[in-house]
Amino acid sequence: MSTLLAIAITTGILSGVWGWVAISFGLLSWAGFLGCTSYFAAPKDGVRGLLESYATNLAGVFWAMIIIKGTQYMSVDMLGYVLTGVVSFLMCIQAKKQWLSYIPGTFIGCCATFAANGEWQIVIPSLLLGGAFGFSMKASGLWLHKRASSEKPVLSSAIKEQAH
Repeated sequence: MSTLLAIAITTGILSGVWGWVAISFGLLSWAGFLGCTSYFAAPKDGVRGLLESYATNLAGVFWAMIIIKGTQYMSVDMLGYVLTGVVSFLMCIQAKKQWLSYIPGTFIGCCATFAANGEWQIVIPSLLLGGAFGFSMKASGLWLHKRASSEKPVLSSAIKEQAH
């Protein structure tokens, strides 16, 4: 079994489980899939990749709220666009800090917050739990691949022994 097939199997199973969990707990299933995607696309694997994905997703939620709240106090639309530009610059420049260096993760958190109309209280748990599901999808897929690769086919060994 290839690594891709093993990860595809576990991702398929856990995606269905995530859909049920999200609905059962009133979370945003689409935001969870963004958290999952954020982990899968992170430049680092394992726990480190998950934590960096979390850090940047949460930073993105923070920056989105700065834009949302900041533009509420601006009477001129053009100032809102300027604020968006400044915050976007900050979202990129924060990458000088190692834990915040995954810029797409920041934009994923920010976009999820905009899509949820600033309801960060539901976005955060959805992103975080979705990231945990992404981590589980990949880890269980790698486990399945390793397990399937380490088992020797019993039938073919028996046939070879009979041939000798």
